[in-house]
Parts: sequence; structure tokens; C-alpha cells
Amino acid sequence: MIVVHDIFVCKPGNASKLAKLFKETMAGFSEVKHIMTDVTGQYNRVIMVSEYENLTAYDKSAEAYNNPTPEMKESMSKMQNYTEMYQTGSREIYKVW
Repeated sequence: MIVVHDIFVCKPGNASKLAKLFKETMAGFSEVKHIMTDVTGQYNRVIMVSEYENLTAYDKSAEAYNNPTPEMKESMSKMQNYTEMYQTGSREIYKVW
């Protein structure tokens, strides 16, 4: 199994707003397992946790954004200004043993 952490460091006051937006717009995506905010460590972080069977499944999921379904298009339209809420981000991909 592959676990992916998409990490967003938000502008102050925006972490909870971004987490709520992700929770609403990603509800229909089975690979998205958790939307988390920091309790300790670096402030203003939102982490979206996704799970995939393997790297091929992750790759196919990423390719799906090139030909979005109507549901994906709806989510994408709700997310159109989300980049205004964060300063930087990163992605961590882990293999679960």
C-alpha cells in the first residue's frame, strides 16, 4: 500500500478554512482517507492523507485529472481559489510494510 501526504502550509487564519474546503470537496474520492490539521509542530498546516494499492494506482489517479468526470469538475470548480489560502506545500509518499 502507498500512503500520500499532501501538506499545505496555510496563511494565518486559513488552515481551518482550507481543511473544511478539502473535507467537503474530497468527500466523494475514496482514496482520500483523512484531512488533518496540526496540533503540535509547525503551525497552519493542513495534511490530506490518501491511500493507493500501489504506485501504479497513484499514477492512474493523477492521470484522471486530465479527463475529469463531472464529479471531479464540480469539485475543481469549488476549489478554484484554494491556492490563495496557502503559502507553500509539499508531498510525501510512503510505502506501508
